[in-house]
Amino acid sequence: MSSAAIPTVDVVVPVYNEEHVLGTSIDRLHRYLSDEFPFTWRITIVDNASTDGTARVAEELTRSHTGVEFLHLDRKGRGRALKAAWLRSDAEVVTYMDVDLSTGLSALLPMVAPLLSRHSDIAIGSRLAPGAAVARGPQREFISRTYNRMLRTVFLNRFRDAQCGFKAIRTDIARVLLPLVEDDEWFFDTELLLLAEHNGLRVHEVPVDWIDDPDSRVHIGSTARQDLRGMWRMFRSFAKGQKQAPLGELSRARIDDDFGRHLVGFAFVGIVSTVSCLALFLLLRSPLGTIGANLVAFTLTSMVNVWANRRYTFGHRGRSDRGHQYVTAAVVWVIGVGLSTAALALAIAAEGGLAAEVAALVGVWAVMALARFTLLRSWVFRKRPQPTGVERTRFKRKG
Repeated sequence: MSSAAIPTVDVVVPVYNEEHVLGTSIDRLHRYLSDEFPFTWRITIVDNASTDGTARVAEELTRSHTGVEFLHLDRKGRGRALKAAWLRSDAEVVTYMDVDLSTGLSALLPMVAPLLSRHSDIAIGSRLAPGAAVARGPQREFISRTYNRMLRTVFLNRFRDAQCGFKAIRTDIARVLLPLVEDDEWFFDTELLLLAEHNGLRVHEVPVDWIDDPDSRVHIGSTARQDLRGMWRMFRSFAKGQKQAPLGELSRARIDDDFGRHLVGFAFVGIVSTVSCLALFLLLRSPLGTIGANLVAFTLTSMVNVWANRRYTFGHRGRSDRGHQYVTAAVVWVIGVGLSTAALALAIAAEGGLAAEVAALVGVWAVMALARFTLLRSWVFRKRPQPTGVERTRFKRKG
């Protein structure tokens, strides 16, 4: 289908000093879109302050190919290029792909279709999803898997591949999320996806065919340092309850009674907390004594436990009700400290030694786990009613 004045899909190709490959890649992309893509489209070439003949080649392509536009920026940065192109676009969906076309173009339609149907908000090509076919060297494969594993460990995100150069987003969602994205370079992709999931948006993942470009301009060392700084910045922002997007009617309706997910999430957090608390208790028992070690270990792990359950188990990621939740969680902590201290006192009085103390703690924690889950779910993180006379408005998704 030929392109239109207001296209359905805007395909953005950011470039920097790509004079040697730009013409061939745009020819290939243009043929695919003209012959096989069923929606109206536009190709937007964004030049990131190239110092070679990239701008000249791009301008020639706009004259020789219908549906090709050119945008020049005076500063470098892939994130900066995508922000500029996506925010000015009038298309329903905006996408981007690397100029080397490392990703097979057959994945473009499966990527944009869930966005056009409004089933999903962002779609990404994934080299790590089941069904992907990837050809690249061991160094890049190892770095990619390590980086994405770090992301999933820290943020518990659901997407598998943060940095594949093949992504799409609904334009209305982009206009809300992009002002919150601080990075203008390579971490842009990761930050956008983390923000999306943080705000309850759905990320659709498409397995792709991908062949490594030996002429890649990515500098692994500097990019890795930028990514680590970006991860730390996002972690601090999320921990402070920041980065809430004003989605309004674009937000997805919450499922308030998700017992199964709450229970399983609580169990995972509880297992990690229990193991950590027991390890701290054993480490501190000699210098602090039995009661002191329990108090310090239980307090430290309870703080992390509440934060993890608030964020991951019960899905409270903003500042709303945070003070109330932490105050009520402190009451639950007092109950836990009281019961575990009493159990330890009995174990000490019986002169059962370390084995009896550990058994007493584990027994109390097992009983407390049921009570703790009930209290967290029904009291600490319950849905609080609106004040009398205030009407709660529930937005519905358009489309």
